[in-house]
Amino acid sequence: MARTIAKDHDEKRAALLKTAAGFFAENGYDRASMSQLAKVCGVSKALIYHYYESKDALLFDIVHAHLTDLIEAVEAVPVVSDATEALNALCAAILATYRDADAEHKLQLDTISALPEDQQRELKDQQRHLIAIMADAIRATAPELFASRPELLKPAAMSAFGMLNWFYMWHREGSGISRDAYAGLITDFILGGLDRIASGKSGASKTESVEFTRRKSADR
Repeated sequence: MARTIAKDHDEKRAALLKTAAGFFAENGYDRASMSQLAKVCGVSKALIYHYYESKDALLFDIVHAHLTDLIEAVEAVPVVSDATEALNALCAAILATYRDADAEHKLQLDTISALPEDQQRELKDQQRHLIAIMADAIRATAPELFASRPELLKPAAMSAFGMLNWFYMWHREGSGISRDAYAGLITDFILGGLDRIASGKSGASKTESVEFTRRKSADR
């Protein structure tokens, strides 16, 4: 006879994921044990293993659920014709999804390499999907620039996530800049940088010119 699933199974699993995320983030995934987690959760270790066969399976589900929430949030951003507005809305949606998910976010940044390779691949596929969405939004703000300089697109998208990802480290709700305001600031940074590159005024362009001149001199 198949095992009957309790009515509150999903609620208990969600509560376990939330507590485990906080526990792993605070204590370090490598150092944390399932026995310690059980004490923090106020349940038996056997109950945890009822939901998850291993610590790796638990971590995978935490990060997978977090990345799934992010993907669903960015894919739900309304389509608008103004590229700047679209990029700002995308950044705002990501920051809104990060709210109350600092632990999950920290684990996503720090612990994926601790998982088996097949699980790493699945999570990295999710991350690549998010990066592709960001890249498309940034490309739309300066299509001519990226048509001539396609090598800049991935660094621009990764830089956007760099600014977004570490927001949790220093931001405190209710003080300083809001999430929406920070989304606008990131958008301004990106667009301002792209404008400087397009006009040939950026530090990156100058660095490339100096390197090109040095190489030509060395070839003579």
